[in-house]
Amino acid sequence: MKVTYNWLKEYVDFDWSAEDLAERITMLGVEVEGMEETGGAFDGIVVGQVVTRDKHPNADKLTLCKVTDGKSELQIVCGATNFQAGDKVALANIGTSMPVEEGEKPFVLKEGKIRGELSQGMMCSGRELKLNDDHEGILILPTDAQLGQPYAEHLGRAGKDVVYDLEVTPNRPDLNGVIGLAREIAALTGNPLKHPEILLNASDEKTEDLVAVKINDPDLCPRYNARVIRGVKIGPSPDWLRARLESVGIRPISNVVDVTNFVMMETGQPLHAFDLHLLAKADGKPTVVVRRATAGEKFTTLDEAEHELTTDNLLIADPEKGIALAGVMGGMNTEINDTTQDVLLETAYFNPQNIRATSKATQACTPTRVTDSSAVRTSASPTGPVNAPRS
Repeated sequence: MKVTYNWLKEYVDFDWSAEDLAERITMLGVEVEGMEETGGAFDGIVVGQVVTRDKHPNADKLTLCKVTDGKSELQIVCGATNFQAGDKVALANIGTSMPVEEGEKPFVLKEGKIRGELSQGMMCSGRELKLNDDHEGILILPTDAQLGQPYAEHLGRAGKDVVYDLEVTPNRPDLNGVIGLAREIAALTGNPLKHPEILLNASDEKTEDLVAVKINDPDLCPRYNARVIRGVKIGPSPDWLRARLESVGIRPISNVVDVTNFVMMETGQPLHAFDLHLLAKADGKPTVVVRRATAGEKFTTLDEAEHELTTDNLLIADPEKGIALAGVMGGMNTEINDTTQDVLLETAYFNPQNIRATSKATQACTPTRVTDSSAVRTSASPTGPVNAPRS
């Protein structure tokens, strides 16, 4: 499990150094396998705003811009075309050491002339900041981005951070989440644990009227919870959420998928989201069937790998097909996609030995942490609460 120093501080106050925290975590019985300082990659990069955008007098494909960081105004030559005056951008000042891949030579931004015009900085693309592969245009930040704010803080990284790689023993599954670890720190310090605020707009409908759940093998799955979330709009997650997931080694995908991973890391409880309308129906409503796979049953997981299953594998299914390998990986046939509007959110308790055996046999992925499920902890997208029926 990975967790960061700043993430823990959001749930409990403490004034220990990063090294002191590692020592105290160890004394709790959790082995700290590694520590890594992060966050320095964005030093010198701030939220800027384009004041003017004019044609470069000596180049048809370049523009000559005035950009402010709230304190001073810089002249910058830019080759991108996806912005206009008034846009908020990620501004790299002269002297900034730009992010590089491991093994690359450091690149420090210098003042210079481009086609005869002075350029005093750079408006950055996602690729130049190593956030994504997009280099066709610069990053356009939200209109409410704070002018002059360090870009790391804008992303929610609060500057430099320390990532801890922890080995949690099987007898302490309560420490498989940030809140569980913060609870132990709260006990050591005497400071209160700060629980996250949960926003939920619940309709008068009940989930049981919208979807059916049938558990055919209670020995392998004694509990399965589901909630229907309506009216989602699929898109990229906010920068702070993407940064938080990346800091613990999880690749951002989309807002709905990302928030399930965030809650898993926060609480230790795995979640999975299905596109509700891709589930087959029984008796007029989408139905989830928790059952053993049939011998030789084929199933394609989200990594596009096809698996031939046995009766030892627990499958989440609908009346027509498998939709997820229980506790291991979802299926391509019900994945969240750009057209998804309604979501079935799953949280469950699966037999740990069975899940480990299935994961090893299929080599689909390392199984998510298997913990008890008492309730769905969130029903909100990263951009705000959505309408959801009562459970």
